[in-house]
Amino acid sequence: QVQLVESGGGLVQAGGSLRLDCAASGRTFSRNAMGWFRQAPGKEREFVGGITASGTTIYYADSVKGRFTISRGDVKNTIYLQMSSLEPEDTAVYYCAWSWGTSARIDWRSVYWGRGTQVTVSS
Repeated sequence: QVQLVESGGGLVQAGGSLRLDCAASGRTFSRNAMGWFRQAPGKEREFVGGITASGTTIYYADSVKGRFTISRGDVKNTIYLQMSSLEPEDTAVYYCAWSWGTSARIDWRSVYWGRGTQVTVSS
């Protein structure tokens, strides 16, 4: 079992920035990818981005490319999501994901989920 804890969500004005943190614990391994998904009201959960265990490969959804940055922390199994130039369309619950696979293109069907953290962007 893997436990994930997200932090850092909140309310921000359009054009602002936020950073989300995620720490995984439990039966984790050193070669698994991690990433972020989000779910807006009335919409399906969507992939935001993923990062390999080494941090050398990162993928982003087209909707966030150039505005969001995923990185690995110094502490094992910790990742961050730095969000800039936020738009009202970024409003969603953001979920950290720990993948059973190694690819940064994370398959939502094979992950452990955090409980999520709300990000609200006001116009």
